[in-house]
Amino acid sequence: MPKTLLQYGVSFALIYLSLTLGNWIQSLLAIAIPGSIFGMLILFALLVSGITPVNWVKPGCHFFIRYMMLLFVPISVGLMDHFDLMINNAWAILASAIGGSLIVLVILSLVLNKFMNRIEPQASHKEHH
Repeated sequence: MPKTLLQYGVSFALIYLSLTLGNWIQSLLAIAIPGSIFGMLILFALLVSGITPVNWVKPGCHFFIRYMMLLFVPISVGLMDHFDLMINNAWAILASAIGGSLIVLVILSLVLNKFMNRIEPQASHKEHH
C-alpha cells in the first residue's frame, strides 16, 4: 500500500510539474498556445529521452484516463449554460470545423503524396540492381 501511494505521488508530481513548467513557459512567451500543451510536450520529451521512465508516470495517467469523464462535466455544464450562443453561431462553428478538417486533410494528402513519390523511385531503383 505505501509503495502504491508513493507511485501515485511521484506520478502526479511529475504530471503537475510538467503542467506548471508549461504554464510558466506560456506566461514567459506570452503567446496564445496554452501552457498545458507546453506541459505535455515537456512530459513527452522527458519520456522519449528516457530521463523519466514510463512506469513513473503510468499510475497517474491510468487514474486520469479512468476518471476522464468526470473532467468533462464542467465543460458540459458550460456548454449548457451557453447553448443559445452556440445555436446562434452554429453555422460558423460547423464551417470552421469542416473547413479546418478539410484543410488538414488536403495538406496531409499532399505531403504524403510527395513523400510516397520520393520513396517509390528509390525502391524501384533498388529492385532493378
